[in-house]
Amino acid sequence: MTIKRLPTNSAAMFDTIGLIGVFLILLAYFLLQIEKLRSEDLGYPVLNLVGAVLILVSLTHTFNLASFVIEVCWIAISLYGIAKILRRRG
Repeated sequence: MTIKRLPTNSAAMFDTIGLIGVFLILLAYFLLQIEKLRSEDLGYPVLNLVGAVLILVSLTHTFNLASFVIEVCWIAISLYGIAKILRRRG
């Protein structure tokens, strides 16, 4: 079984998707550091979740095992954080 590679111009699209994901994760952390966002706010884990999913999407074009593992963990932690916040809200 062979894996078909997408045309080269699609590589730029996947890179862009991944970079948007990186930006969202860094934005969440920056907003936390400047106290514009709290870790208890739903926006914090949601930004992290969306960012990690976008990075994971970019890895479907050029796979990297280490990046895949950290993004799956990032997603799991973000989902845990979202569930915790939603449980507190009742």
